[in-house]
Amino acid sequence: MKKFFIVLLAAAALASAEDQEARAKRVIDEAVAALGGQKFLNVQERIESGRAYSFYHDKVSGLAIAKIYTRYTSVDPAKAGETVGVWEREAFGKNEDYYDLFNEDGGWDITFRGTKPLEQDQINRYRDTTLHNVFYILRQRLHEPGLTFDSRGSDVVENVPVEIVDITDSANRVVTVYFQQSTKLPIMQKWIRRDPVTKDKDEEVTRFTRYREVGGIQWPYQVHRERNGEKIYDMFSESVTINPDLPDNLFLLPSGPPSKGASKPVKKK
Repeated sequence: MKKFFIVLLAAAALASAEDQEARAKRVIDEAVAALGGQKFLNVQERIESGRAYSFYHDKVSGLAIAKIYTRYTSVDPAKAGETVGVWEREAFGKNEDYYDLFNEDGGWDITFRGTKPLEQDQINRYRDTTLHNVFYILRQRLHEPGLTFDSRGSDVVENVPVEIVDITDSANRVVTVYFQQSTKLPIMQKWIRRDPVTKDKDEEVTRFTRYREVGGIQWPYQVHRERNGEKIYDMFSESVTINPDLPDNLFLLPSGPPSKGASKPVKKK
């Protein structure tokens, strides 16, 4: 009899795990559909224009007019958790006369003084932030081997009913995403990054608000980031453009390709 109850408990636990996985998959599918379905999955390029604020100890430490150019690139699904499949140019100032450039080979700071490679810690932080970003995951990593989705059920967070899903990859990186029940859209995400110097764990929190329809997809016009409870970054977009057919030179260093042997970004078909 005791063995019978153990078997029942094991079967119930397995069924519960399967239910959690199915529920999480449903939430993910609904989020992709709410974001625009195939139109979202087929986004090749994006421009976000607005104002960017940086903070130190919750006080504004920097403010700039910002224009972020993004192009998604082809990535082998088997390497999607290692290779960042996006090229990005973060331009600042009214005339965009200084900017940061990122691709799978690294990152550079470009000003009137010339081109300078970014510190490795800055590149690593950009890479980690990108790989943990829910929009990047839904756009680029959905079919990555070893990627799993686990439901943590429903809750009310900051007065908003949400569905909570843990997304875990084969490297055991976990990002917890909160999807608004009514809109199905992601409104917050959390993940842990270990400080390379102190080895302390930093909790990275990002909130997404002010969604608007643009080019057939829903996109957040305000992004707010916190680290260990302190705000570190705000982006207020005034305009967003989808698939503007950007010129390739936007993603190249002034002297040519960002690194020796780097291939030109390939637009997804």
